[in-house]
Amino acid sequence: MKRVSKIILFVIALGLMVGIKQPVKAQCAQCAATVETNTKSGGNAAKGLNKGILFLLGAPYFVVAVGGYVWYKKYRRKNVNLNDMRHERLNLN
Repeated sequence: MKRVSKIILFVIALGLMVGIKQPVKAQCAQCAATVETNTKSGGNAAKGLNKGILFLLGAPYFVVAVGGYVWYKKYRRKNVNLNDMRHERLNLN
């Protein structure tokens, strides 16, 4: 019963997130006005702003990926004898 209610709650939440769309202003008024006037006059400030946003979006994923790679390399077992491993009570690696 708990599993069914969790699935129903997830579907309702997902439906609300997808179904209800409201325009939002993610920039301050001054930044939006500057980019808008720059774009109208033929500038490329919007491209730089978009690249900056993508950089800030990707940086945490890159840090987590590097940390995961280092953790994998550091704690990976090498040259493991399976016969010795059977006698261990708890094997976390």
